[in-house]
Amino acid sequence: MSASGGTKAIVAALAANLSIAVAKFVAFLFSGSSSMLAESVHSLADSGNQGLLLLGGKKAKREATPQHPFGYGRERYIYAFLVSIVLFSVGGMFAVYEGYEKIRHPHEITAWYWPVGVLVFAIIAEIFSFRTAIRESNQTRGDRSWTEFVRRSKAPELPVVLLEDLGALVGLVLALGGVGLALATGNGVWDGIGTLCIGILLIVIAIILAAETKSLLLGESAGLEEVEKIKAAVVDGDTVTGIIHMRTLHLGPEELLVAAKIAVQHDDTAVEIADAINAAESRIRDAVPIARVIYLEPDIFNAAAAASTAGASASATSTAGAGAASASASTSTEAAAAGTDPGKPSDAPHPKDSGTPQDLGTPKDLGH
Repeated sequence: MSASGGTKAIVAALAANLSIAVAKFVAFLFSGSSSMLAESVHSLADSGNQGLLLLGGKKAKREATPQHPFGYGRERYIYAFLVSIVLFSVGGMFAVYEGYEKIRHPHEITAWYWPVGVLVFAIIAEIFSFRTAIRESNQTRGDRSWTEFVRRSKAPELPVVLLEDLGALVGLVLALGGVGLALATGNGVWDGIGTLCIGILLIVIAIILAAETKSLLLGESAGLEEVEKIKAAVVDGDTVTGIIHMRTLHLGPEELLVAAKIAVQHDDTAVEIADAINAAESRIRDAVPIARVIYLEPDIFNAAAAASTAGASASATSTAGAGAASASASTSTEAAAAGTDPGKPSDAPHPKDSGTPQDLGTPKDLGH
C-alpha cells in the first residue's frame, strides 16, 4: 500500500470531520440534542485520530540510527494503536455516558431543524470521505474481501480510515433515528438511546482496531504471495539448491526483513557461495521491492544426515537412553562439510543450528 494513497484518504477524512464537528456542535447548542453532542465529540475525536496518523507517517520517515538500526517504520503502527485508544476513550465512553444520562434525565429537543439539517449535511460529507477511502483502498486491495483487507493489510492508515468512516456513517444514521423518534414521540429518551448506540458502536470499532494494530506491533510476517516470490527468488538450482528455513518480519508497512538458511553444495568454494548470496539478494529485491533487509546464511544440506536425524528422533520415546541415541545419531552439517562420517559420533561435538530435522529436511519455508 502506498503511503500517498493513505495520506490522501486521511486528509479527506480530516477535512470532512473538522467541518462536521463544528456543524454538529452548533446544532447541539441550538437544539440541546445529546446525540448531536455525542456526534460532535465523535467527529472531534476522529479529527484528532487523523492528525495522529499523519504524525505517525511523518515520524516513520526518519533515518535509522545506531540506537534504532532498523529505522522507525513501526511508528505508523504505534500511532494507529493510539487512534484506537482515543476512539475508545474520547468517542465511545463519552457517548455511552452521555446516552445514559439522557435516558435518566430526558428533555425535549428544541429547534429540531438544526440537528436534522446538520445530520443530513454530515452524512453527505462522510459519504465523500468514505468514497475516497474506498477508492484508495481498491488500488491495493486486489481480489481480497474487505474483511481480509482490514485484517491482513500491513499499512494501518487505510483500514483505520475505512473503519472510522464506516462507524461515522452508521453513527449518523443512529443519531438521525434517535432525533427523529424523539421528535415524533415527544420523548427525549429516544435521543439518549441513539447516543448510547453510538457509544457502543465506537467501542466495538476501537476494539477491532486495537486488536489488528496490536498484531502489527508484535510483528507480522510477509503475506503468502510475497513469501512464495521470495522462495522462488532465493533458489537458483546451481549453488543455492534449496531453503532449509526462512523467516520474514515487517519492520514497517513498506520495509521487510528476510532471514533464511540456504542449502549449498558440499564442494562449493567460499567465493562461489558469496556470489550466489549476492545474486539471491538481488533477485529477492527485484521480486519483492520492500525486502530491504536481507540475511542469508549458507549451510550444507546433507540428505543422509537428515534421514538419520529423522529416524533417531522417531525412535526416541520416553527413555533417556533413546534420547541419547537420537542425539548421537543427529550429526551436524558442519561435520559433514569437514568430511567426517555422519553415521559416526565425533570425539567432540560440533555446533549446529538446531537438533531438529526441520533444519535439515526437505527445503521449504517453515516460518509461515
